[in-house]
Amino acid sequence: MLSLENISFKVSDNGQEKTIIKDVTLSLPAGHLTVITGPNGGGKSTLARLIAGISMPTSGRILLNGVDITDKSITERAKAGIGFAFQQPVRFKGIRVLDLLRLAAGKELSVHEACDFLSEVGLCAKDYVNREVNASLSGGELKRIEIATVFAKGSQISIFDEPEAGIDLWSFQNLIRLFQNMRQNIHGSSIMIISHQERILNIADEIVVLKEGLVDKFGPRELILPSLAGSGLGNMGCCKSGGMWGAAQC
Repeated sequence: MLSLENISFKVSDNGQEKTIIKDVTLSLPAGHLTVITGPNGGGKSTLARLIAGISMPTSGRILLNGVDITDKSITERAKAGIGFAFQQPVRFKGIRVLDLLRLAAGKELSVHEACDFLSEVGLCAKDYVNREVNASLSGGELKRIEIATVFAKGSQISIFDEPEAGIDLWSFQNLIRLFQNMRQNIHGSSIMIISHQERILNIADEIVVLKEGLVDKFGPRELILPSLAGSGLGNMGCCKSGGMWGAAQC
């Protein structure tokens, strides 16, 4: 279980102190898929980065299975079982997809094992396993390769920051199926997704609505999703502009 206790995060903006996350307290149960949503600028990605250790909270505590990890680095948190997939995946010139999967797994994966992970995310493994992770890959391909690295790592908590960003409609539809499969097979692990998209919200166990750095709503999907119907619901059937919060998508 991941627990956030009175987490706040402040930055200096032109000499003025600005609070991005304001005293957030949450408990995310193991074995669940939780989606964090809300208007742009509400602090969603910042909260994900605080959990992953990319940024450090100004105050409060973060606990993983009862262990305080607040002061742990991103590397220490990764070793403790927290995986993070960036909104814009990083390109690694000179590194093959196979090498990246081996780094994520922390062991010498066989080509067959690596191909299994690529197949899980809908990529033809023989076409990708030895490709370089560089500009020749599309945004959708990079996104799926990064998700495959999260699979390979076998994290206790897998965090995905707006995984629908930068991918086409076909990739988005496959992404939904991928998360549905993950949800059915997480076996005690947890998934946290930052997203505006209703089709992703529809597969959540719980939804957190973050607004102006505060938890505006938190509860089961069946309770929270209907309450968002007046929030500027757009065309959720495809990856276009006008998501749940009117935000530009993809």
